[in-house]
Amino acid sequence: MSVSIRPATDVDRPAVWALLEPVFRAGDTYAIDPDIAEPEAIAYWFGPERRVFVAETGGSIVGTYYMVRNQKGGGSHVCNCGYITGSEARGKGVARAMLAHSLAVAPGFGFRAMQYNFVVSTNLRAVATWERAGFRIVGRLPGAFAHPTEGFVDALVMYRDLT
Repeated sequence: MSVSIRPATDVDRPAVWALLEPVFRAGDTYAIDPDIAEPEAIAYWFGPERRVFVAETGGSIVGTYYMVRNQKGGGSHVCNCGYITGSEARGKGVARAMLAHSLAVAPGFGFRAMQYNFVVSTNLRAVATWERAGFRIVGRLPGAFAHPTEGFVDALVMYRDLT
């Protein structure tokens, strides 16, 4: 599958919402209220200082990710990202393409590292993808995520140096 990635525009917001809604409603991978309304979800994803990108195949938006500095001040050289792939595109390399894109552009934005603050441990596909890309689990938050079917599961902190 050929995937192209570009910065998101305001015109993309309805397509991004179509990706966000089922993932947020499922409540099993993001620490977001499953009942979040569209305006609040879009405000979160396109929040202040976030760079938002969309992944396209055949002219359709099939994935999205954001990049933002993880902390201010002395921690502003580390970025954080969130990724969502549409259900019809899962397992077809879209997440890997977005990850590769984020790793490629992050240094150009001044980032020296990438950190994922809250990876739900039961999200095995994401954990494996990040580990294959050189991320290490540097922290474990026991029972930090209330999974809708698995109960209280761990959240992982994952980190990769970009220098």
